[in-house]
This record gives sequence, C-alpha cells and structure tokens, in this order.
Amino acid sequence: MSVSHHWRIASGLLVNLLASICIVFINKWIYVHHSFPNMSLTLVHFVVTWLGLYLCQKMGVFCPKSLPTTKVLLLALSFCGFVVFTNLSLQNNTIGTYQLAKVMTTPVIIIIQTLWYGKTFSLKIKLTLVPITLGVFLNSYYDVKFNALGMTFAALGVFVTSLYQVWVGAKQHELQVNSMQLLYYQAPLSSAMLLTVVPFFEPVIGEGGVFGPWSLTAVTMVLLSGIIAFSVNLSIYWIIGNTSPVTYNMFGHFKFCITLLGGYILFQDSLSLNQGFGILCTLLGILAYTHFKLNEQEVNKSKLVQRP
Repeated sequence: MSVSHHWRIASGLLVNLLASICIVFINKWIYVHHSFPNMSLTLVHFVVTWLGLYLCQKMGVFCPKSLPTTKVLLLALSFCGFVVFTNLSLQNNTIGTYQLAKVMTTPVIIIIQTLWYGKTFSLKIKLTLVPITLGVFLNSYYDVKFNALGMTFAALGVFVTSLYQVWVGAKQHELQVNSMQLLYYQAPLSSAMLLTVVPFFEPVIGEGGVFGPWSLTAVTMVLLSGIIAFSVNLSIYWIIGNTSPVTYNMFGHFKFCITLLGGYILFQDSLSLNQGFGILCTLLGILAYTHFKLNEQEVNKSKLVQRP
C-alpha cells in the first residue's frame, strides 16, 4: 500500500473517532444545558442525514436504488425507535451507564438470531456474554444517578437497536443493496413517520418546541449535532469499505473507552470502585467476544478456500 493510502485510512479513522465521541457529548450537552426536545432532535438528525446522502449520491459516492416502500416500512419504523430510545437513554442516564447499556445489543442480537432465525453460536461466544452482562449490571446497580425511567429507555433502546441491526442485515441481503442505498431510502421515510408523531409528544411552536425561541447557541449546537450524526454514518461506511469490518470493530473498543472517560471528566459523573470493576468486566467480555468471533471467521474462510 502507498503512503497516501495509509494517510487516507488514518484520516478516515480519525474522523470517525472524533465524530462518534462528539455526537454523544454534544447531544448530552444539548439535553443538559438547553433541554431541547428529544424526538425533535432525532428528526433533525434524520433530515440532515437524508440531505447529506442526497448530496453524496449527486457527487457519485453511491448509486441510489429504487425500493418498494412496503419492504422497508418496518425497518424505517425500527430506525425511528432505536434512535429515539437511545437518545432518551442518553438524556436520562449518565454517559457511563448509557454507553455500557449499548453493549447489551450484542447479547440481545444473539438471542434474537438464536430464537427467531435458528442461528447457532459456539459455547465460547455464549460464555463471553456472561462478563458483558455482569459488567453492565454492576455499573448500573452502583450508579449513584441510577433511575428506573433511564434504565427503561436503555432497555427499550437495546431491544429496538438489536432488531434494527438484524433486519438491516436481512434487508441488505434480500434487496441486494448496500448500507448507504438502504439508509438513503429509509431516512426520509423515518423522517415522515417521526414528523407525524412529534406533535403528540412534544411542543412544535413556542416555549420548548422545535420552532420555539431558541438561542443562537442552541440552534447552532442542534445543527452541528445533525451534521456530526451524518458524519458518523458516512465514516462508518467509508472505513468498512476501505479496510474491513474487523478494523472498525477493534477501533470501536478504543472509542468505547474514550467516551466513558470523557463522560466522567466533562460531566463530573461519579465513578465508584464497583462501577470501575463493572466497566473492566464488560470491556474484557467485549475483547473476548471479538477475539473468538474473528477466529471463527478465519476458520470459515479457510474452509471455503479449501473447497474444490
């Protein structure tokens, strides 16, 4: 590989690192300091993401593909659900609890694929779920800012996110599209769905509404949040396309640690010894899961190569 290629890879990883961390901190800042309505913020993210993808396809980054609406309707609905619930989790929990709760997506995906899709997993993979789950439980139990509402949103976010990720994989295979083609089609659908729901849960005009008398700082932060959310999606696609899912997966562990550390520094979230043990336990479980999963993938590749 040329030096310029290595620099492009490094730049892509850096953009994803900064965007992934910033989106968590900026959203938390918006909730804490401006009390911007959650669903309205999600709607802004969807609209900016669609506009960004529209510009990308005009520049030839990807080629859009026409899809039947009925085929992606449920996917678009789950897209709304997982973003809204994860943002509500961030709004009502500390960043540490929010971040660790997201890790539970892996065990839930395994359960869904086992029960409903008949997929099998090795005993080693299943055993890694024990330290992951135990670590999340310990962190949540000893979190001094623990609240039932926040954990309810976290649990709903994990469940809907898991469904969405399983369905995305199935739909990409069924419709023969890549992630950007699918997101380009479902983003406006999700925006339309959320637009019809927002007035029933949040004010639209006036104090506290999306079109309320917000300060210039609040408006700037919200728009910046939308742009960064789009950058996260785009950089994920670019990294996987130019490296591999393995590189992105391993890079994700680094982001996980930095986001946790940043949450405790920027928002002065307290961290007990038991919580620290819980975080370490979860991180070890994630690393073990990744190690065993990668080994299985290598074995499967070798078997395919050896076939006549």
